[in-house]
Amino acid sequence: MEAKVAMNQNSRDYDDYVYGCSESIELIGRVYYPSVETLRRGIVMLHGGAWTANDRTTPWAVCEGLAACGMTVFSLDFRCGPQFQHPSAVSDIAAGIRWFKSQAEKFDIDPNDIGLIGSSSGGHLALFTGLVPDEPSHRTTKVRLDDGAFIESEISAEVMYIIALWPVSDPAGRYQYALENDREDLVRAQNGYFGSITAMQDAGIQNILRQKTFTHLPSVMLVQPGEDQNVPEKHTIDLLTALQSQKAEVIYHYMPGLPHAFAYNSSKDTDRLINYIWLFIQDVLAIGITLVKD
Repeated sequence: MEAKVAMNQNSRDYDDYVYGCSESIELIGRVYYPSVETLRRGIVMLHGGAWTANDRTTPWAVCEGLAACGMTVFSLDFRCGPQFQHPSAVSDIAAGIRWFKSQAEKFDIDPNDIGLIGSSSGGHLALFTGLVPDEPSHRTTKVRLDDGAFIESEISAEVMYIIALWPVSDPAGRYQYALENDREDLVRAQNGYFGSITAMQDAGIQNILRQKTFTHLPSVMLVQPGEDQNVPEKHTIDLLTALQSQKAEVIYHYMPGLPHAFAYNSSKDTDRLINYIWLFIQDVLAIGITLVKD
């Protein structure tokens, strides 16, 4: 049975907060408050944009949809290319998770049940951060304290689950796809953030899984639109296979007839996606499984 989701496009029930600082840049996140009775559950949202575009406001439709389910949603700004290179965004995202956990009492959420959701390049960043949350290079962004000071927080950035919507899980493979299909926009964007094929390969989620360099293996939900012209379906299937090879808890949704990034606007298809997400979250929170690599 599908969960009922009441969308409110005119909602303004949110606040912006400075959550961190890196290279003298203050980083902002938007907290969407639950529009129904709170479930004491929080989730961190990562926008897409080929690692070079968009911001915390872009995924408003899914943020509002999850808030309508009772979630507290924290949508992040983070450093992007071409001004900043990998893994700058991951360090910022990890800091955002740490800040959100540190504010658990304020937002009435359980810091042990936080999830991570992202679309396209944001899906890649969600997977990368979730698999290697406390890597030293992911601790360079300072977390803002209530008194306004910035510190290097020792809180873990580990999350319980990851929702990856049409993720660019294989940056090197997608770069080749972009070259073959004359997608100069994608080629330029990936060069801007990664700078080299080697960096793209090192950031490949399938490589991290198969080489067993991950430190955590949360439950994962993958979504692939049928008419996606930015992320080939075979890349997402390869990611699914790599997750299964490591015995990850994973669910896959194929949504035929839909384009890349369709959920950046309110629609019946976006509502259907939110139902899938919400059912997955309920299932994960009921099961409470997070695998940790030995």
